[in-house]
Amino acid sequence: MPLVVRRYLASDREAVWNLYVCALEAVGARAKDPESRGIDADFDAIERVYLNNGGAFHVGLLGNSIVAMGALKRLSGNVAEITRMRVHPQYWRRGYGEAIFHHLEAAATDLGYTELWLDTLPIQLGAQKLYLKNGFQEFLRVHVRGYEASEAILFRKAL
Repeated sequence: MPLVVRRYLASDREAVWNLYVCALEAVGARAKDPESRGIDADFDAIERVYLNNGGAFHVGLLGNSIVAMGALKRLSGNVAEITRMRVHPQYWRRGYGEAIFHHLEAAATDLGYTELWLDTLPIQLGAQKLYLKNGFQEFLRVHVRGYEASEAILFRKAL
């Protein structure tokens, strides 16, 4: 069954949150308090944060199940961030993350962005390989608060 990628719908909110938590925990990372969402409050405002603010949010479906997701968020006039990229662990290494990525990259081009940024954790080796394979270059490592992991790797790519 092929992956179908579509725009996020309000009815997807809990499914994308559950996918997010599941995928993070599968690599040994998680929000410190997944019940309160804290720094992950954007999941309760996807329309405002992404869809109505120069960005995008896509989900990948197998049948009626959301198994992949990703978002595009405006950082400045010409720079956007790819974020919230997750694939359910049961479906890793099937190209679903890359499919979501390509939809977001196309959306960024359509919206006029000339540069993409993203970040990942050092333990997310699959994500790092995906980003490097698709032309991103590491440019900074930073300390992050609110997560058990203490470091994030920042990547960027010119469009």
